[in-house]
Amino acid sequence: MIAKDSDKKSLEEAAIYCDNLIMLIDDVQDIKTEGTSRPAGYATILCTQGHADIYIDNKLHKVGVNDLLTCQPSQFIKTEQISADFRCHIIGMSLQYVKQINLTGGNIWDIKLFFDQNPIIHLLPEEASVFCQYYDLLVSKLTGRHIKYHKELMEALLKAFAYEFRDVLERVVSVKPPTYTSGQHIFKEFLELLSTSRPKPRAVAFYSDRLCITPKYLSAVCKEASGQTASELINQYVVKDIVYLLHQPDKSIKDIAFELDFPNLSFFGKYVKKHLGMSPKMYRKENKL
Repeated sequence: MIAKDSDKKSLEEAAIYCDNLIMLIDDVQDIKTEGTSRPAGYATILCTQGHADIYIDNKLHKVGVNDLLTCQPSQFIKTEQISADFRCHIIGMSLQYVKQINLTGGNIWDIKLFFDQNPIIHLLPEEASVFCQYYDLLVSKLTGRHIKYHKELMEALLKAFAYEFRDVLERVVSVKPPTYTSGQHIFKEFLELLSTSRPKPRAVAFYSDRLCITPKYLSAVCKEASGQTASELINQYVVKDIVYLLHQPDKSIKDIAFELDFPNLSFFGKYVKKHLGMSPKMYRKENKL
């Protein structure tokens, strides 16, 4: 039975387990899913029953049994439709925790690019079974009795899960071996700054100062790691924020410009037209917002 709107819960209320690092959910039928939202961290969602239609960065994706959906902090998500029998397992982790236990390794850009373009992977039955085993074990360890080495156990368990996940990735995409150069470390820190900054400064110098390097060196590092300059990556992330906010009907264009720290409405309009090919007002009209 699907809950009435008045009875629907927040993610935290619906979770089997939730702290500031990790969240586990297996029933989304009674969760509030109004409008477009953005995950605060990383999440993997395995559909175990039913189906759902979900917009990710304005693109419609159909999720079915054994489909694994990966959500990133830089994406915006809107649930279009969920079948009455939809069931899933969700493992969510904060940015802080993913960084702390180094789940992404040294090839973060390859992985990020892949999931930007392919947020859904169809798992083989045995792969889906392994995911469920890890999920059940996480639930058991997080909700059961805490042992002396609980923290170390959880980190080891999540790293083991990450290796299993990487094995699935290598079945569907060629992932370069992780590298641990100083440049890769700087690039990873830069992407984390971009993902977590609200609003995002548009000057390369802001990020290079935070990373204690020169703007020129930061751009060289970005070019080598991703094929794009630091400025191009910043604009890419800023535009995502703009599109996300333009999809919030309760926000005026003036409010959005102010929220994203543009000096005035005229500058904001020119920036949007340059990167989206149309004015903010026209973008909303074209997308029926």
